Amino acid sequence: MRDLWSEQSKYALWLKIETLALEALVSEGLAPASALKSVREKGNFSVDRVLEIENTVKHDVIAFLTNVAEYVGDDARFLHWGMTSSDLLDTSFSVQLCEATDIILAGLRELLTVVRRRAEEHKLTPCVGRSHGIHAEPMTFGLKIASWYAELKRNLSRLESAREEIAVGACSGPVGTFAYLSPRVEAHICRGLDLTPDPISTQVISRDRHARLFQSFALLGATLERIVVEVRHLQRTEVREAEEFFSAGQKGSSAMPHKRNPVLSENVTGLARLLRSWADASLENIALWHERDISHSSVERMVAPDITATLDFMIERVRGIVDKLVTYPDQMRRNLELTQGLVFSGTLLVELAQKGIAREEAYRLVQRHALETWEVFAAGKQGPSFRERLEGDPAITKLLSAKEIEGAFSLERHLRHVETIFERVFAE
Repeated sequence: MRDLWSEQSKYALWLKIETLALEALVSEGLAPASALKSVREKGNFSVDRVLEIENTVKHDVIAFLTNVAEYVGDDARFLHWGMTSSDLLDTSFSVQLCEATDIILAGLRELLTVVRRRAEEHKLTPCVGRSHGIHAEPMTFGLKIASWYAELKRNLSRLESAREEIAVGACSGPVGTFAYLSPRVEAHICRGLDLTPDPISTQVISRDRHARLFQSFALLGATLERIVVEVRHLQRTEVREAEEFFSAGQKGSSAMPHKRNPVLSENVTGLARLLRSWADASLENIALWHERDISHSSVERMVAPDITATLDFMIERVRGIVDKLVTYPDQMRRNLELTQGLVFSGTLLVELAQKGIAREEAYRLVQRHALETWEVFAAGKQGPSFRERLEGDPAITKLLSAKEIEGAFSLERHLRHVETIFERVFAE
């Protein structure tokens, strides 16, 4: 990714585009074949020299063309013929964004493979589901991870679509009217770069295309943040259902030798905030003055390399976190049983409602025992479990048999459709 955004790579791409344009000029009869031969044989540049010239002329494209002319000689006059700077800049930018997105997509596919493996590993590992951070009902750890997979797959689709939308080039000249060059020249350049000609460019390619790609980057970053925030919560001492891998010799705190902190996950959380700020900047680039201005340029020169390199890093970091995530199924089971059966209150509510009593009455019966169980538990005292309280209440036992109460506290109801959900999530 770093090499892709280097000055060397950028100028090499510029030279390729200028050569493709010259090929088209020759075929159009607007330049001699000898000029194309000269450019192919002698065309070159020096990054240092380009920057030196730019320091004087204060224009990057002119500096580049001047330096290339120092290598090519008189035939360089046919380079950039009929073109404007944006033809070169925007088309090369599209190529760079496509190549950067391809790197990100490759990393995302590798992450999906790892996430799927861990989901399958824990498909039937019981754990407690939480809402508002509070114990809700039983689920499996595999379902938790499968939800990551499904969201990552949606990100993959969004990125592939956004990549297609950005894969356009333009060589339409000042204000996009093709006053000097035929659209055939533009088409030839785009074919050589695996791009599609933009149906209409206003001297620049409209920035809604770029904004959609950068928004897709930020959305993927938000999904990665969702994954690591879950890891951070699960690693809390009071929870300890999973934690980042802690390598031999690693240290967690300069002051407290016992600490094992989720530092990799916290790092990803912080970087996701940067992605969102950069994506917001891309939205500001859409509204340019008339057919073009240059207010977008400084933003893109900063944001494009940063957002793609950062996202590429985040994907690799999250892949490592998930791949090496240490899980504690026994602790998951202990946490599931921590509240003495309260996670089955919803099951009891449904069972009672099926017996013909009003739902509000069923809710009242179950909630009374649930709150009493919770108060004893929260105080750290010993007392009857939730199930024991229910079994001792004639108002409930006259409606539910002992077998029905026992069944209501079974995990089977909550896990019986796990296989179906997995089939839906991982269907190719």
